[in-house]
Amino acid sequence: MPGLPPTAFALLGLLVFDADSDADSGADSAGGMTGYELKQRADFTLRYYWVSPAMSQIYTELRRLSAEGYISELPGEGPTRYRVTAEGRDAVERWLFEGEVGFPILKHPVALRLLMGRLSTPERLQEMLEQHLRDLDARRADLQGVRDMLGDDHQRRYAALVAEWGLAYYASESRIVADLRDRLESMD
Repeated sequence: MPGLPPTAFALLGLLVFDADSDADSGADSAGGMTGYELKQRADFTLRYYWVSPAMSQIYTELRRLSAEGYISELPGEGPTRYRVTAEGRDAVERWLFEGEVGFPILKHPVALRLLMGRLSTPERLQEMLEQHLRDLDARRADLQGVRDMLGDDHQRRYAALVAEWGLAYYASESRIVADLRDRLESMD
């Protein structure tokens, strides 16, 4: 099992998905992706359930993945393009099927601020929770657009499942925050 961080596997997965999509569509799968294109893809997809890596982290991981033989640099003019190798695809599959899944770590800035609520005022805490509810509504609408874009394409069914999971998560989070807001109001 390769000792790579989850972000490296996320990038490998994006490259595998890109190569599989090209192969399924009949396109030349040798096109690969640039670091910038990986960043755009990560921002569009990973941000709903994983931290989208910074450009510097993407290039650090691309160098590591290249050194390990999991990706190859494609020749040509312009920005360097990367393609997943057979070894890279195998590494992703081993990580996916053999690696420890792990338990998610909750890093929640709203919960952290509420924890320190005695240093604030009930009004400020209420506004913070209201703002979080508005942000959740906006994020849920954004993710619903992604889910709609995915449609019922068989090749995208797993991405669609993750989008649906995210939508359910945001709905649940909204219910929790609304309950906390109501409880906070009754504490006054």
